[in-house]
Amino acid sequence: MKHILMELPYAIDALAPYISEETLQYHHGKHHAGYVNKLNTLIKDTEYEDMSLEQIIHQSSDAIFNNAAQVFNHDFYWKSLSPTKTEPSALLLGVLEATFGSLETFKEAFATAGIGQFGSGWAWLVVDEHEKLTIQTTANAHTPIEHNLTPLLVCDVWEHAYYIDYRNDRVKYMDNFWALANWEHASKILESKEHLKLSTTTVPFCNNPDDPMCEYLDEMAHEGTTSS
Repeated sequence: MKHILMELPYAIDALAPYISEETLQYHHGKHHAGYVNKLNTLIKDTEYEDMSLEQIIHQSSDAIFNNAAQVFNHDFYWKSLSPTKTEPSALLLGVLEATFGSLETFKEAFATAGIGQFGSGWAWLVVDEHEKLTIQTTANAHTPIEHNLTPLLVCDVWEHAYYIDYRNDRVKYMDNFWALANWEHASKILESKEHLKLSTTTVPFCNNPDDPMCEYLDEMAHEGTTSS
């Protein structure tokens, strides 16, 4: 299948003044589009050509993995932003409060994680199949779905996400993230209960198709889920 650049779910100037139209032109129109185009080039006439992004992420490595994961991460980032103010649902707010003590405490911890991520990467709020929330950071193209975690919210802390608007001031960028955070999207994911199906997923978890042990390990994982 040919992967397509996701359309922004809002006008290109809708996130201003926190994220400018110029930033979106470069970030979405150049960086994100570049990952999509490169991925399509790399997978042409390969075993990955007919796979979904998630399947490619779980089964590939190196350049193919990097570009597929960056397409997924950017798709999720745009959905994590909203030009209109949103609030966590009662369910999400309750789980955040139970986990972190308060919404404000969560925001502080999330911002600290994003600011502290060395170099390029991502700050995530994720939920596992036990409905446990955690804050995680990933470097470069890495993504929580590699480990069968369900993302609820993400902030891109690669410099190209904020340098035009904030130069090197990642702290200010993270502070302003809360004016755009799409709590409605995060709440819908939590309430969908899709994360509860992770323990029975049949997506291969071995991330090196050149390793002969991968096929064996994936078969063992599949047998374990289908026999339960």
